[in-house]
Amino acid sequence: MRRRIGSGTGTLLVALLASLAILDGQAQEARALRSTLDLQVPMAPAVIGVDGEPRLVYELHITNFAAADLSLKRIEVLDADGQVLGSLIDAELASALSRPAGLPDGADARQLATGSRAIAYLWLALGSDRSQPRHIRHRLEFDLVRSGKHESVVMESVTVSVRLDAPIILAPPLRGGPWAAVYEPSMEWGHRQVFYAINGRARLPARFAIDWVKVDQDGKSFSGDKTNPANWHGYGAEVLAVADAVVAAARDGIAESNTLPDGSRPRNSLEKASGNYIALDLGQGHFAFYEHLKPGSVMVKVGERVRRGQPIAALGSTGDSMGPHLHFHVSDASSTLAAEGLPYVLESFELVGAYDSIEDFGNGARWKPLQGNPSASRSAELPGANVVVRFPY
Repeated sequence: MRRRIGSGTGTLLVALLASLAILDGQAQEARALRSTLDLQVPMAPAVIGVDGEPRLVYELHITNFAAADLSLKRIEVLDADGQVLGSLIDAELASALSRPAGLPDGADARQLATGSRAIAYLWLALGSDRSQPRHIRHRLEFDLVRSGKHESVVMESVTVSVRLDAPIILAPPLRGGPWAAVYEPSMEWGHRQVFYAINGRARLPARFAIDWVKVDQDGKSFSGDKTNPANWHGYGAEVLAVADAVVAAARDGIAESNTLPDGSRPRNSLEKASGNYIALDLGQGHFAFYEHLKPGSVMVKVGERVRRGQPIAALGSTGDSMGPHLHFHVSDASSTLAAEGLPYVLESFELVGAYDSIEDFGNGARWKPLQGNPSASRSAELPGANVVVRFPY
């Protein structure tokens, strides 16, 4: 399984070192300024506890402004003292990179034609013994390709500030379990890699989104006919307010098919992709989103105040959904797509196991219980990718 190293309120747009001095390969003493890479960090890097360890999460946008194609060889993330927090090379670098609209089949995102852009999706494990960095910078190594000849270049960016505020702490959005936390930071076209350019600005609303799917002890999310929504274990489960909040947006007019797609993902318009949904205004620029809700189940109206733990809807499969689940994320606006995803953690849950990979979940394989410990209580962290948890009743 590919792993990827690694937002914040407001927008941080950092233009980094559009030109730099590089060594001329023909004359070692001579130096010349050349236009090379533009680097941007649209949202401030955030540190969030994930599956028991702190991770630094953000995106690095890399645009080739050179009058030549180039090949990325290495990305290093450094702290303010120059210590290397993480390094990406070879296959790990390739898996961390994509294009704004995804990669064509067989393409290598490390190869940047002049004028093209790659995005590095960083999900960096810091280790529990390391203090949180306040600032970071990047060191990139790449080859400029001119007339079939390769010229090696190393450049460093200016400093980027890391957001220091702690992620918002929320109550669970569901009860009981077991629930699978389905997501994968390195998955092409997964939540983590889908930007939407709405109203003249590209945003990543589902940066920290999780699809919650109820499973049984055998790893199955349904019994009987898979194409019948009612046969899924989580169908109709109560969806709960994660905090005292005000309803900022709600929709309950999207119908649900009696038969689920078998293999191909449904494609609705962008307006309908989220299906029926609720957005809660949590205050301080944070909005909690619940998507794909069951038709006729939305119990709240815009402007209504809700209390933490209050049932507000039922789990369904409307919009772009392959089966009944709750899509949950937090963002900085009450729009499903025109918003930036923000970090959050859950107040408490019981970790009971995990799938080896998102592919195992999709194939209906059994999840594996925790080794040597039937359960583990977790607090103030984001569940890891494809783990299985229980929530308090």
